[in-house]
Amino acid sequence: MNIGAEQFYDRTTELLEQIRETQMGNIDAAAEIFADSISKGGIVFLFGNGHSRMMCEEMTPRQGCFVGFFAWAETAVSNHCATVGMNGLRGPLYLEKIEGYGEELLKSFQFGPHDAFMLISTSGIRTLTVEMALGVKERGMSLVAMCSVQHGSQSKSTHPSGKKLMDVADVVLDNHCPTGDCVVELEGLDWRTGPSSTVTGAMIMNMVRCATAEKLLSRGHQPVMLPSHHFVGNATADAAEEQLDLFYEAYRKSLAHLYA
Repeated sequence: MNIGAEQFYDRTTELLEQIRETQMGNIDAAAEIFADSISKGGIVFLFGNGHSRMMCEEMTPRQGCFVGFFAWAETAVSNHCATVGMNGLRGPLYLEKIEGYGEELLKSFQFGPHDAFMLISTSGIRTLTVEMALGVKERGMSLVAMCSVQHGSQSKSTHPSGKKLMDVADVVLDNHCPTGDCVVELEGLDWRTGPSSTVTGAMIMNMVRCATAEKLLSRGHQPVMLPSHHFVGNATADAAEEQLDLFYEAYRKSLAHLYA
């Protein structure tokens, strides 16, 4: 028996159950904001720096996604796989602390009257994240946050205002991760291992996606879907290719107001 693997499975499964028990109302509220935005021709921006950018890409572009979401993965604060040297981890971690950087990023787009925002950060305390949140609200957009309420509650904000992401957002989706994210303790390790936010975050993102699709349909808005295109040599493959082209074109048109 592998104690570490079972610990991670058991504890992360417990977190998923907590999400189901406590977050359905918040997921519904987030989906309401997103469906309202998309049905009116707006874009829902998804921003997460560091590892959180993976949650943006889990929403779109992804099989089963649809036009209306924009995954904002800012390279300077999300490309750190080299760890050291060029494109290492030091640069992004430093930029997260720089006051004014978030505002400069927000100036990159001409946001429309129906656009909305989702910020993903398990801690929700970094200067960049909080500054982005404040900038979103100053521009009049609705803001959904995905973070760990436990982690945020037990941590001090690094933003000069003292505010945290969960203090600014209209809706908070709690990923239920413990402080520090990791859930496994092993004898001989000085620090915990087994980060849980990838699993709980992906679950929340997909629950929100499905709930948003349902609400769009109830509004009479037919989402333009990105199909699974991994079909070979049959009529389904041809239909998927046609749908893929439709998705590309609809997505391109959805962005027009951002650069007007």
